[in-house]
Amino acid sequence: MKKGELTRAAIVAAALELSARVGLEGLTIGALAERMQMSKSGVFAHFGSREDLQIAVLKAYEQRFVEDVLLPGLAHPRGLPRVCAIMERWLERTAVEAASGCIWISGATEYDDRPGAVREELVAMVRSWQRELSRATQQAVDIGDLRADVEVAELVFELYGVVLVLHHDTRLLNNPDSLARARRVFRRILAAHAIPDRLPAYPA
Repeated sequence: MKKGELTRAAIVAAALELSARVGLEGLTIGALAERMQMSKSGVFAHFGSREDLQIAVLKAYEQRFVEDVLLPGLAHPRGLPRVCAIMERWLERTAVEAASGCIWISGATEYDDRPGAVREELVAMVRSWQRELSRATQQAVDIGDLRADVEVAELVFELYGVVLVLHHDTRLLNNPDSLARARRVFRRILAAHAIPDRLPAYPA
């Protein structure tokens, strides 16, 4: 990797950490330059605008999310073992991130009514993730781990809701039992839709 690419990667990593605390809207070239001990023009040399920097941060976050949650989950067999593995990784990551803030969740609050390239990028990423979760859930239906009449979109909606409440209760309410409670709710949701005896031992 060339020096310029290494510098850009270091800037994005610092911006990702900063954004987790102050949000994407709180991310400024000045604050980032100070953190990196660079000039503002030096930072701008790698990004044409603050918007370009914000999008780069979102892409870096997505890459880490895929590496931490999706890929380890896909290593498990199709069906409920895979769904459980993905959800367990997602719940664990959410509980840890709540201490600083999840960029996707905070970004949804910041950009839900703010048109532009950053919002479009964020929406595309969240929809992509929901498609992956939907695919894993549909596979569980197809192989007979979940009932044939399961509405996949509705089930994914429920699972996503568990994650959002976990983040809320951990970050805002500082509830130490949030992760354990989220796990129990997740299991109850799956048990309501699973074929008897097909639900794997937890965690997957």
